[in-house]
Amino acid sequence: MAFAIERAARLGLDAPWPRDAVTVCSFGDASANHSTAAGAVNAAVNCGYQGLPLPLLLVCEDNGIGISVRTAPGWIRAAYGSRPGLAYFHADGCDLADAHAAAARAADWVRERRRPAFLHLRTVRLMGHAGSDVESAYRTSAEMAADLERDPLLRTARLLVDRGVATAEDVVGLYEAKRAEVMALAESVAGAPRLASAAQVMAPLRSTARGGGAVAAEGEPVTLAQAVNRTLGDLLDERPGMLVFGEDVARKGGVYGVTRGLMRRAGAARVFDTILDEQSVLGLALGFGTAGMLPVPEIQYLAYLHNAADQIRGEAATLPFFSSGRYRNPMVVRIAGYAYQKGFGGHFHNDNAVAALRDIPGLVIASPARPDDAAGMLRACADAAGRDGRVCVMLEPIALYHVRDLHEDGDGGWLAPAGGTVPIGRARTYGDGGDLTVVTFANGLRMSLRAARRLEAGGVRCRVLDLRWLAPLPVEDLLREARATGAVLVADETRRTGGVSEGVLTALADAGFEGRAARVTSEDSFIPLGDAASHVLLSEAAIEDAARALLTSRR
Repeated sequence: MAFAIERAARLGLDAPWPRDAVTVCSFGDASANHSTAAGAVNAAVNCGYQGLPLPLLLVCEDNGIGISVRTAPGWIRAAYGSRPGLAYFHADGCDLADAHAAAARAADWVRERRRPAFLHLRTVRLMGHAGSDVESAYRTSAEMAADLERDPLLRTARLLVDRGVATAEDVVGLYEAKRAEVMALAESVAGAPRLASAAQVMAPLRSTARGGGAVAAEGEPVTLAQAVNRTLGDLLDERPGMLVFGEDVARKGGVYGVTRGLMRRAGAARVFDTILDEQSVLGLALGFGTAGMLPVPEIQYLAYLHNAADQIRGEAATLPFFSSGRYRNPMVVRIAGYAYQKGFGGHFHNDNAVAALRDIPGLVIASPARPDDAAGMLRACADAAGRDGRVCVMLEPIALYHVRDLHEDGDGGWLAPAGGTVPIGRARTYGDGGDLTVVTFANGLRMSLRAARRLEAGGVRCRVLDLRWLAPLPVEDLLREARATGAVLVADETRRTGGVSEGVLTALADAGFEGRAARVTSEDSFIPLGDAASHVLLSEAAIEDAARALLTSRR
């Protein structure tokens, strides 16, 4: 958020906060040890080191304990008190005058210098961490009594009386007046209507995306990578508040050249490189989205997402849910993923694990295979994020980025124009065969189309359904194409456990599909290097064999 305030001012965008605003982040001494805190502080200090303005005031309320785990005495000062690039302020948080004076100095320092600062307030914890936390199980009576003696409310009352600002009776009167106010509010809330159904609970997760049918793309045929590149460029031209950022996306133009030329086109303030920390990449997106901009962060590989997935699961996707839609964190997260790369691999760069994304309520997951779909789906995600505050993920198949041909070398069958629109939650059908429906997505689409051609030569008439959207799953299209043939084979390049096929088959069963259904998937394995990968990944041959087996079983 601190970065977004300054970047919005630099770009001349309207922002909800004044130009000299300061972002305040408060946390406890135990939370100061969390990897997200360490990463965030590192990112803030790194920005300051580069001369980038970042008006962030970090406030640590240090009571020396996290649930029942004690913080080592002096640890917070040792860890943050002398860190280069991070101004340090300290005060007794139980002393109103001391705390106010230190807070004012810290806030003024951040406001004037536009650099991060750390305000360390030594305070107490009264009572247990939660109702079920019996404090006496791990703290002595003397320790608890000492904290009660330092109660900041009582110390403030003593201060007011000692300085002649108020009498003891005045303080008690204020206390009782506030008690009455709180009790009145509590009674009002207690009588408010309760959420009475699953539909009411899930209302903030409902899609409000509008849109008609698909609009075909026009123009010269391009590859998938070129389609994404051109669409990003067009969206940057159309949306002044859109930003593209991540590791290697700016000067280099991405590992696979997908963002090449965008920094020259839109400027370094809107297309920029970040530090190599996915938590910070998505954390920046959270701030930009809350500030009213449209962030399009890139996660370089799907395997790199997992250490930062909670930025989507626990922050972006939950903000509109728990605020009943009052607040939102719109973003379009581009992730290069899946397997089948040639000459470059290992499980850090080839990853087919999508379960961590598929079970996040309300998340839109796009998984394009063809260039025209990639362009139209990226635009649909940008529209849903910018207009409706949706959190969207684009899973882009690396192995298809630069593919040009479908069946034979030089046929250009995988090239298509970039443009058009693709409605969220709608699939795409290839062919009208009446014997078998092959349901697939991403790399599986190309493999399935190639397999379908060979099956057709053997007398098996297929139609291939490209899901395109993994969430929301295009159930209506799935059921239509399944019932058209009465036989469904799900060709799923993700893992057998936690993969996409589980959701597809469940959708068929839930809808009472009476035909035959089977699936062929990749194995429950990490993806090894070299040719060994072929032993655990979905293949065209496996799709053909599974199709014949399914049709034979029908007889």
